[in-house]
Amino acid sequence: MAKKEDTTKIKEAIKRVKREIYEPVVPDMQLGFIHHNVDCIGCRACEMACKDKNGLPPGPRFRRVMYVEGGTYPNVFAYKVNMSCNHCAEPACLPTCPTGAIFKRKKDGIVDIDSSLCIGCRRCEAACPFGAPQFIPEQNIVSKCNMCVDEIDAGRKPYCVMACMMRVLDIGPIDKLVDGSQKTMARHEGESVVRQVKNMASPALTNPSIVFIAHSKGAVQDD
Repeated sequence: MAKKEDTTKIKEAIKRVKREIYEPVVPDMQLGFIHHNVDCIGCRACEMACKDKNGLPPGPRFRRVMYVEGGTYPNVFAYKVNMSCNHCAEPACLPTCPTGAIFKRKKDGIVDIDSSLCIGCRRCEAACPFGAPQFIPEQNIVSKCNMCVDEIDAGRKPYCVMACMMRVLDIGPIDKLVDGSQKTMARHEGESVVRQVKNMASPALTNPSIVFIAHSKGAVQDD
């Protein structure tokens, strides 16, 4: 049974999230990810760095490297898609949370979870079209990538980005990553980005803050 002060805190958070459903947070600047699908070698250093940073037990993965292979000889192909929470402009997880544990930061658009308010109902897990929220059975809570907010606030980059030996993963203001004005080693001169790769849910659902330099077999062009 929750303590009296915990119950009060949850009730206050519920009132707050009800307001945010109808008044979504519009950040001053939206941070997002960029990933180069072709140059990624699938070493999973980003996955391991993320699990180490967050002290995750076996099972939950905030960041996931997915291998995609296909074709028939001699026309075969292979590439990697690297995703975590996309810190969406219109996160589906936030309005489904009954306790107000999920919130979006005004200054940079990062979507985070207050674990002290999470009751482990897993509604956010069911709502997210990208599989970002991860259930932690040992704690009976749901957690996910928060872009290493402590590192961001200290002027550094997330653990996953810093661990990438190929420098194919990076962060930056999503609008600048889209138009190419953000300097990053994850994007080479002349390369264009796409917002969606094959087998990925439509960006129109939540407006995710991620772009890809996609393999020719995996790119989905914007309409």
